[in-house]
Amino acid sequence: MLAPEVFPFLKKLKENNTREWFKEHKAEHDEARNAVVHLSSQLFESLNNENQLDKHKVFRIYRDVRFSKNKTPYKIHFGISFHRQKPAFRGGYYLHIEPGASFLGVGFWGPNKDDLFRIRKEIEMDHECFSQMVNQAELLEHWGAMQGEQLKTAPKGFEKDSPGIEHLRFKQFLFIKNINDDQLFDANFESWMTNQFKTIRPFLDYMGEILNTDLNGESII
Repeated sequence: MLAPEVFPFLKKLKENNTREWFKEHKAEHDEARNAVVHLSSQLFESLNNENQLDKHKVFRIYRDVRFSKNKTPYKIHFGISFHRQKPAFRGGYYLHIEPGASFLGVGFWGPNKDDLFRIRKEIEMDHECFSQMVNQAELLEHWGAMQGEQLKTAPKGFEKDSPGIEHLRFKQFLFIKNINDDQLFDANFESWMTNQFKTIRPFLDYMGEILNTDLNGESII
């Protein structure tokens, strides 16, 4: 479960998002971050019992403001990513920690050009199978509908009336599950989160099989 010192720091940072304040409270940040790193290690070990994970990472709290209209220097959340072992296992898991806005994320956040094309070709060739996968009853019960940034029209190389156009427009393939604050501080959070991710693994395995084969279904790894 999440250590109690994390949320108080994030709440204060949200109200005082300046370099001056952060410098004066750097010790509080370090304490909160260390708690998140500890949680990340525990979750990684638990997830790795039933997954082939490569690494886990706690993202830095510093924002890249170079191309953003929002110039506040710090994120008001902590994020943890869990990467599956490439090349055989694709996709990943994510935990977003923010008072009142925490969530779990699973899927493919920013597939590269080749991966995105391969996924789209599979959707076009066998949309019925893809649609069945993302609309499984258990998946929808736990995660809801697939989310992600979409194009407004057909992607380059595909027709507007292509089979599965409603899925071909996706640029990301994500499933999001909101978490209330109490869940994060529950003693059973670790096992609960592991079970939630277990329900989405068939989707990751399916997508991994697509990305690890060519258009003829032959392995490329």
